[in-house]
Amino acid sequence: MLEMRPDCERCGMDLPPNQGGAFICSFECTFCAECADELDEHCPNCGGELLDRPARVGKALKDHPASTTRRHAA
Repeated sequence: MLEMRPDCERCGMDLPPNQGGAFICSFECTFCAECADELDEHCPNCGGELLDRPARVGKALKDHPASTTRRHAA
C-alpha cells in the first residue's frame, strides 16, 4: 500500500491524498506536478521515473490514512 506522503519533497507544497497532482517514483519519493515537470519526470534521489500518484478516497482513506510525516527539508 502506498504511504501517500503529504508534501512535495522539493518545494514543500501540500499534496492531499484525495486529490491528483502528486508524482511518485518506485521508492515513493513524492513531488508536485510543477517540480516533476522541472525534473523532467525523473526522481533526483534514485533516477527513477516519476508517475502520477493515484488518489485515495472515501472508505479506503478512512481505513488507511495517509502519512503525516513531511519530507520537505525546510
